[in-house]
Amino acid sequence: MDKSKFLSRIDLFQKLSTEELMQIEPITPMNIIKKGTIIASPQHGGKLLYLVKSGMVRLYKLSEGGKELTVDLLRVGHIFGEIGSFTISSENMYAEAWEDCVICTINKPQFEQLMREKPELALHFIEIISTRLKEVEEMMEHMAYGSVRKRLLFLLHKLSEKFGSGTTQEWIELEVKLTHQELASMMGSIRETVSEQLTQLAAEGIVSKEGLRKPLRVHPERLKMAWEVCR
Repeated sequence: MDKSKFLSRIDLFQKLSTEELMQIEPITPMNIIKKGTIIASPQHGGKLLYLVKSGMVRLYKLSEGGKELTVDLLRVGHIFGEIGSFTISSENMYAEAWEDCVICTINKPQFEQLMREKPELALHFIEIISTRLKEVEEMMEHMAYGSVRKRLLFLLHKLSEKFGSGTTQEWIELEVKLTHQELASMMGSIRETVSEQLTQLAAEGIVSKEGLRKPLRVHPERLKMAWEVCR
C-alpha cells in the first residue's frame, strides 16, 4: 500500500483527494516503531502531531506515586501529540507503542501552513480536539472516583465501542487482546483485583473468555444493566 493510501486512513485527512494526499506526503515522514517504545512524553520538547497508520498506541499518565494510568488506546486513523497551543490528548501524557506501529509525524510550521492552505482541515481538526478532550475527561473522571467494579464496567463499555465486533446477536468480541495486568494498568488497579472482578462478571454472564488466547467477549445489554446499577 502506498503512502497516500495510508494517509487516507487518518481521520484528519479522510476527505482529501488522492492528489491532495500526495501533496502532503513529503511533510509527513513515516517511521516504524517497535512495540514498547515510548513515542512521546512530557520531557520530549518537540511540537509534533503523530498520525497512527498501523498498529496501536497507548496513552498514559503517571500518578503521584509513579503508577501508570492508561487513558486511551489509539488505533489506525487516530492522531495525538501537541502542535503549539493545541493538544490532542492531555497534558503530561506519555504515548507508547502497544504493538509494532507505523507512525507519521508533522511539525508545527508545516502543520500551520497546511491549516492556512486548507481551512476545512482546520475546522475538522478543532472537532477532533473537542471530541478527544471530552473522551479523556470522561475517562479520567470515572477512573479517579469510581469503584473498581464501576471502572471495569466503564472500561469494557469503551473498549467494546472502539474495538468490538459482533460475533452473535448477543455478544461483542473485543478485537484487542488485553491481559488482566494490562486491564489493571488501564484502570489504575492491580491484577489480582481485576481478575476477581472479571470472574464475578463472567458468573453474571456479562463477559466471556474461552481460553487464554481467545479475545474477551462482552454482552452489551447485561453490561449496560450492570453499569446503570453502579451509576
